[in-house]
Amino acid sequence: MNAPLSAAAAAALAASEASLEALEHEAIAILWETFGAFERPALLCSFGKDSLVLLHLARKAAQPGRLPLPVLHVDTGHNFPEVIAFRDDLVHTFGLDLRVALVEESIQRGTVRLAHADESRNRHQSVTLLEAVARHRFDALLGGARRDEEKARAKERVFSHRDRFGQWQPRLQRPEFWDLWNTRHGTGEHFRVFPLSNWTELDIWRYIEREGIALPPIYYAHRRAVVERNGRLVPITPFTPPAAGERVLERSVRFRTVGDATCTCPVESTASTAGEIVAETLTATVSERGATRMDDQASETAMERRKREGYF
Repeated sequence: MNAPLSAAAAAALAASEASLEALEHEAIAILWETFGAFERPALLCSFGKDSLVLLHLARKAAQPGRLPLPVLHVDTGHNFPEVIAFRDDLVHTFGLDLRVALVEESIQRGTVRLAHADESRNRHQSVTLLEAVARHRFDALLGGARRDEEKARAKERVFSHRDRFGQWQPRLQRPEFWDLWNTRHGTGEHFRVFPLSNWTELDIWRYIEREGIALPPIYYAHRRAVVERNGRLVPITPFTPPAAGERVLERSVRFRTVGDATCTCPVESTASTAGEIVAETLTATVSERGATRMDDQASETAMERRKREGYF
């Protein structure tokens, strides 16, 4: 049974509830602008919680019609099977136009070269993504990134310009005063559009709870084999076997963020509903990516460099 919320936590919850409607309206306005300003937009979807909230909002923005753009999934080949099964069910349920870009195909083409067979493919997604942009001639990619996730993402505009090489120039971004957005772009250029820029992890979970948005089951507490490594619980998967001498444990865990299985860790939790996760989030002292993403432990400049090269 959860402990009662403190006065500060209850106040934060009330403030979050009051702002949720405004955040939804802002996101839908950004989606409408994207639908109208670009010829070939797509929605980037990892089928994690943020991109599923974005997909839900996009479907709301398109009502009473169908979603007017394809959904693009960059697949490293090292996914949690629960996420892929959820993806396939969702695509079937809503009749989504799913486009899958495979890192494995980039490896076969020779555009991605791994240092060794067991290397994480996470950072190589940039190459596969830019190849998909060129192949489908996308001129805008909607993404579920939020500014509160980490420092490099906090530098993004809502409409973030990418040059014809798919690169991001943080010092050359366009001003966005009074929610006026400059969507002009040249041949071969595109935009990354972030309707959830001003949302927080708490806002996301409050919205999931309010709207009843379905998520992959690994977002909720479940028993999983893990090892303790460098202060994190590393899940045991075919891609992340235990190292010699490591003790395999079974813990009640949930994932705060879902990405490539080679770099995504769960946290200990017994929260089995969105409401219980809201309560946990109110008292969390470590950011979600700081607690769960092994690839984010590099410096801020390293993440910014990856974004300059085309990363999400």
